[in-house]
Amino acid sequence: MSAATLAYYVNTGELERIARGIYRGSKARTIENFQWEDLITAVKQTKNGIACLVSALALYDLTDEIPRQHWIAIPNSTRHRAPRSVRVVRMRNMSLGKTHITIDNIPIPIFDRERTIVDAFKYLSKEVAIKALKKSLTKSKNEKIDPNKLCGYAQTLRVNISAYLMAIIV
Repeated sequence: MSAATLAYYVNTGELERIARGIYRGSKARTIENFQWEDLITAVKQTKNGIACLVSALALYDLTDEIPRQHWIAIPNSTRHRAPRSVRVVRMRNMSLGKTHITIDNIPIPIFDRERTIVDAFKYLSKEVAIKALKKSLTKSKNEKIDPNKLCGYAQTLRVNISAYLMAIIV
């Protein structure tokens, strides 16, 4: 669709501009879980973006921290200019642990719980990572992490978490 056509529909009120390159029909229903609407927009705006670190920890309810920015992972070789509300993290091995969650029927790419915890040890403070690890081990059966998968990810990403894992489990 051309820029002129988009501008026409925005001026007539049939489309609403949410962000640069993202439009929504004016009669489209809004997201019920509005606290994640900005994150959904940020991920959709970022080419090959995946929700990660503090944003993923918040979505999985593994942190008490309220994210001030949306943390989005992009491939290491990708160039991207991000607005202030987005914290871009360049990562390697983007397919490891990549999954999708659905928020109001909108699929969002995100790293699974195990990869998120390993990345927390690598990119965030030890305090945040240890709290997330403890919280993930006390979750219910279908939300609990797999320690074997966690160790496999840690080995692949070259992050030594064995001492922390042993201290928490024992």
